[in-house]
Amino acid sequence: MNFKDLTNKTLIADKDIDWEDLGAGVKRKIMAYDENLMLVKVDFEKDAVGSVHNHPHLQLSYVAKGSFEVSMGDEKKILNEGDVFFAPTLVYHGVRCLEAGLLIDVFNPHRDDFLK
Repeated sequence: MNFKDLTNKTLIADKDIDWEDLGAGVKRKIMAYDENLMLVKVDFEKDAVGSVHNHPHLQLSYVAKGSFEVSMGDEKKILNEGDVFFAPTLVYHGVRCLEAGLLIDVFNPHRDDFLK
C-alpha cells in the first residue's frame, strides 16, 4: 500500500504498508494521518543519522527499539528503548543511531512534505 492512500483510514495493518528508503541506513513508513496528526515509523541501521533540522510541527518520538544519541537545541542525551523525546515547534533536533533502532514519530499537524 502506498502511504498516500492512508488518508481517513482507521484500521491499518503494518504488513500492508511499504517502507520508503530514505538512504544512508534510514527508512520510514507513514502509518496513518489526517490534516491534524501523523504517525510515522522510522527504522535506523547502526550509525545512521537523522540530521539536525527543525520544522513548524510539534513532534513526539518514542524509541521503540535500539539506542539513539538525541540532540535537542544545545542539549544531547542518549535515549534507549522506552524513552521519548519532544521536539517543540522550530527547535533544532536530530539523532544518531548507536545500535539498530526504530522510532515512532507523531507530528501535529501532519508533515505534508512527507507526502510528496
